[in-house]
Amino acid sequence: MNHRIKSPRSSKHPVNIARNDAITPAWPSYQGTSQLVGTSPGGRVTVYVDPTLGTQGLQNAQDLLNDADRVVNANDGIFGTTAGPVSVIVFALAGATDGTGGADHMGCDFTTGNAIEVDASFGNSARVSALFEAELSECSMNGNLCGESTGEALSRWCAAAVSNNALADFATAPQWFADGMPDYVNTTEDTDQGADSTGCGMAFISWLLSQGYSLSNIAPAMVNLQDQGTFAQLYAVLTGDDSGNAWPNFQNAINALPDGVNNDDPFNGFANRNQMSHLDSRAAELVGRVLASMVADLVAGRSSDQIAANIRAAMAPAQRAMIPAICAARSRRLLPPGKSAKQKTA
Repeated sequence: MNHRIKSPRSSKHPVNIARNDAITPAWPSYQGTSQLVGTSPGGRVTVYVDPTLGTQGLQNAQDLLNDADRVVNANDGIFGTTAGPVSVIVFALAGATDGTGGADHMGCDFTTGNAIEVDASFGNSARVSALFEAELSECSMNGNLCGESTGEALSRWCAAAVSNNALADFATAPQWFADGMPDYVNTTEDTDQGADSTGCGMAFISWLLSQGYSLSNIAPAMVNLQDQGTFAQLYAVLTGDDSGNAWPNFQNAINALPDGVNNDDPFNGFANRNQMSHLDSRAAELVGRVLASMVADLVAGRSSDQIAANIRAAMAPAQRAMIPAICAARSRRLLPPGKSAKQKTA
């Protein structure tokens, strides 16, 4: 089912672009002139544009600037954390101006990965916002999952959730289904470029969403399971059921679909994706901290008294900075099926 929406149109007029005289970010691949569009009212997103794109590229960049705080706040709610400041440039990534050039960033946190590249999408700025969230969400993984098949599926679901699935043409679940549904529930692939492993993850998250779990339940639990965590372990954490039941139960659900898998949301998980939309960002962050504490304690096998004590500590106002896990700074490229990324260096 295609959930693509039209590009959001802002009533604001584009700002006058001026050349950025300050030091511009070190982009993963872009080497042209970076012209400053502005910083979002919340102060966490600074947007640049390639001036050679003309008025349509400028419109994409202005629309992203106007939408940036909404995307960041939604991302905060999903992960239960507070995103750090980022810079993003809109240009013709891979020569495309329809969004199919994808998006890119380097490390998996807000220190090494905060320079984000997104493809222009003339006339459809919703795709630009979706590409931005795909990379922003990987920074929120704080050194975990990013570059793994689990993290890639999660980031694509985050992008779909904030944009009403504006990147529906990036779907990988149909290929996984056509390839015989290999088991990437019990196995995590050490790449973010595997269509089958990503597609399995997309369908599995769709299934979890259809069971009443929101992305704000799923994302913190996945991050706490870290790189080698599996979707089977995620299932066990969320449901309390044995992890060995994840794959057969998921298979049964797939086999019961009347039309098979034709998109990345075969179980219509979109109906449940915004279960925490009524919470403000502070409340969502609190829920995320509590859930993350519970998941970590359950995985570690701690006693009920220890779990309760850690929950109380998590409910206290956060005063600590997040310490990222070790994360290799390399290109993290989001691409639609059928395209491959060339190896790049910063």
